[in-house]
Amino acid sequence: MDAAAERFLASPALSAATRKAYRVDVEEFCGWLRRRGMKLDDVDVGVLAAYVSELAASRPGRTPRRLASTTVSRKLAAVRAFLRFTLGRARVPDAPLAPRRRRRLPDAPKEPEIAGVLEALEAEGPLGLRNRALIELVYSAGLRSREAVDLDLGDVDFDQEGVHVRGKGGKERVVPLGEEAAHWVARYLREARPQLAVGAEDALFLSARGRRLDTSTLRRLVPHPHRLRHAFATHLLEGGADLRTIQELLGHSSLSTTQVYSHVDARRLRKVYDAAHPRS
Repeated sequence: MDAAAERFLASPALSAATRKAYRVDVEEFCGWLRRRGMKLDDVDVGVLAAYVSELAASRPGRTPRRLASTTVSRKLAAVRAFLRFTLGRARVPDAPLAPRRRRRLPDAPKEPEIAGVLEALEAEGPLGLRNRALIELVYSAGLRSREAVDLDLGDVDFDQEGVHVRGKGGKERVVPLGEEAAHWVARYLREARPQLAVGAEDALFLSARGRRLDTSTLRRLVPHPHRLRHAFATHLLEGGADLRTIQELLGHSSLSTTQVYSHVDARRLRKVYDAAHPRS
């Protein structure tokens, strides 16, 4: 069993970080099998289900007393990868064994909070103008941090009022360029970027040294920039946009990823209903 685990962990397909994380989970599973007098060849769906059940159960005298569902899912993924490598994929089917994760609703700031964030960015000089244009665009187009800093000059089309975005997995999309964002980006290009440009850098947003920004700059300006993306989606939904449109604008591969925003809107609708309906 130990030899099989070491062969799996030595696989060149695993990155150093994955190998380190998997080692703990695989060794725990092997120890669990030994305590029950089982071998790897004894493992089937029933054995895996029993292991997951024990991971998810209360653990008296230990802190934390119960593993989070995300932790159980991570451990199961490591064990499945190990077993498929060792026993073959046919022996380890994709049975839904992990506990259901508790759905976390996106933390979307309200419009007054967004306005406050944008107003707080106003400052003199080219960096102040760059910062305002950057955050306006992130919120207006619902961009991920990496998507924003990866934008090139040619990605913004003022004539067609669109932004060409390169997203996760090489997926590309075009999102509308909002009027307010267009105003600030145009000002930045006209009044600030020429002062920051040093060489032939093609990046839209430049650092004080004339280089392409990295995502850490965005996080310094807004501690949790992904909340702006959540706000973009939530405010669109509240304004009447359908989920399919929001899916396209966000660049989600699956509608199920976008559907979390319908729960956010449902909370708002419930409040409106309770306040307005005579029999609520």
